[in-house]
Amino acid sequence: MAALSSSLTVAAPDIRTAKRLVVKIGSALLVDRKTGLKQSWLSALALDVVEAKSRGTDVVLVSSGSIALGRKVLNLGDGVLTLEQSQAAAAVGQIRLARAYEEVFAPHGITTAQILVTLEDTEDRRRYLNSRATMETLLSLGVVPIVNENDTVATDEIRYGDNDRLAAQIAVTAGADQLLLLSDVDGFYTANPKEDPSATRFDVVETITPEIEAMAGDPVSGMSKGGMKTKLLAAKTAVAGGCAMAIMEGSTLRPLKALAEGATRTWFVSAADPQVARKRWINAMKPRGELVLDAGAVTALRAGKSLLPAGVTKVTGSFGRGEPVAILSPEGVVLGKGLVRYTSAEARKIAGHRSGEIEAILGYQGRAALVHRDDMVV
Repeated sequence: MAALSSSLTVAAPDIRTAKRLVVKIGSALLVDRKTGLKQSWLSALALDVVEAKSRGTDVVLVSSGSIALGRKVLNLGDGVLTLEQSQAAAAVGQIRLARAYEEVFAPHGITTAQILVTLEDTEDRRRYLNSRATMETLLSLGVVPIVNENDTVATDEIRYGDNDRLAAQIAVTAGADQLLLLSDVDGFYTANPKEDPSATRFDVVETITPEIEAMAGDPVSGMSKGGMKTKLLAAKTAVAGGCAMAIMEGSTLRPLKALAEGATRTWFVSAADPQVARKRWINAMKPRGELVLDAGAVTALRAGKSLLPAGVTKVTGSFGRGEPVAILSPEGVVLGKGLVRYTSAEARKIAGHRSGEIEAILGYQGRAALVHRDDMVV
């Protein structure tokens, strides 16, 4: 089928150039209803990840499959599960899913970590900063995080409900420049190809227009919840965060290798890189307070350093952890904005003190920076 492009000037990204890659894995790719875990497919994916890491790419996996694995163990059948049954299946399946990833990566000397999140975790600023810091630390240590929705505790009002949108949010949280949705479809089409034989696939989508959105249907999938509408929502989240996103059919062995070699797919491209997009997001926020700096701190900030408590002479306003604050010079000139890592009450207590004194002042060992450079626009 001929491929289309929404732009004749934008080239498709190359997965081999990704600095930080998030890969979403659908349940149907990982779990067979009758036989359980698809071990050969997962082992082949591990080889892809090893190859990517050898190029210097950080890799995060957003993996479905816990409920599918757990329902088989619990003999819950193929019918629709109640919320309580789904949560029970997830509790059983999460152990097996984590162990499966650990076992396929261990022979390659790669450590894996399990991260379970809910929608609340990414909407709450404090939890968001915690998730971002944890992810950054794991990746800096060479770990491959395995992320899934925390189905054992999530109820409808705090659920993503599909791992497409979760993967997009994780990509933004982790500052990824590429996101790959491995699915049961090989791209984004002008209509549902299972219903309309004349539907044509897009090769590259530069801008998600209302016309593009109107084309999204809901293709039938045996085990996954995410239709094309959710994939398009994921694409909007990703590209807004400076992350390019691809949709491809992932059942082939070594799907990342296949993508690098020209497999059929659709790329949604972003006009900005993740860091620039994040800075714009922070800059658009309304400050909840102000931090006045001394001359030394101003010099350090302009040199690309984080803001330490020792350089703060005054704290005004009322703010919680993770909320935006304005950063001012000694003369009161606004230098920039940032997401603060302490509450206003805590910031007042530690202002002017060295980072090594934080534990004695607050009673716990906090973070060294009051505002980290990655959470700041100067």
